[in-house]
Amino acid sequence: MTGNARAAVVTGAGSGIGRAVAVALFDAGFDVVLAGRRPTALDETAALCARHSGRRAIAVPTDVADEAAVAHLFHTAQDAFGRVDVLFNNAGLSAPAVPIDQITLGQWRAVVDVNLTGAFLCAQAAFRIMKAQTPMGGRIINNGSISAIAPRPLSAPYTATKHAITGLTKSLSLDGRAHDIACSQIDIGNAETDMTEPMARGAFQADGSVRPEPRMEVSHVAEAVVYMANLPLSANVQFMTLMATKMPFIGRG
Repeated sequence: MTGNARAAVVTGAGSGIGRAVAVALFDAGFDVVLAGRRPTALDETAALCARHSGRRAIAVPTDVADEAAVAHLFHTAQDAFGRVDVLFNNAGLSAPAVPIDQITLGQWRAVVDVNLTGAFLCAQAAFRIMKAQTPMGGRIINNGSISAIAPRPLSAPYTATKHAITGLTKSLSLDGRAHDIACSQIDIGNAETDMTEPMARGAFQADGSVRPEPRMEVSHVAEAVVYMANLPLSANVQFMTLMATKMPFIGRG
């Protein structure tokens, strides 16, 4: 690493919010390491980052629920760029929208493995590097969800993990103080991605109705994460809620 170069790791970088944030961080001057399960999708994200010379976007296929895969991801990042300045902990998974008595243990564990254990493993690996590097420190930004504050119907596995992310964020913030490691959480509501496309057609509501929900451009999420990433380590956005203005959140239910 030379000069003011900074490196960011983005999980779930093959599509949606992860892709938008990865490209925005690259455009903002970061080298980026792109993690996700689908190599072709990661390569597509890397290609979107190829507009600038002097910086690199590296695709590292990764299952964040696999400890060895996460270790390889962060070893690759450190080898390539000498340090890790930002982790955007974004990889996520949801279970079928069914009543809790119909959720299988396998479906529950799959969501917990990715959303919570995966976030923990990536945060742990980033923390180790940030604690030991010179200059010391860095920033971990966890992608929570509106569901970290208020659940949607039929979303127990997803909601439980996103509430747990809030606890992880607070613990990382506290434990990181001595090492100049800041931790933030962004809770997003209805960004325009393939995952939220069904909401535009109609989403199940707490009163039993099905109604279309407004969405916002995913670029607003990318801009917000870049803002958080660019703050000096002496300042931190602890929690940010960014949502489509007219989505049913305040007053939900």
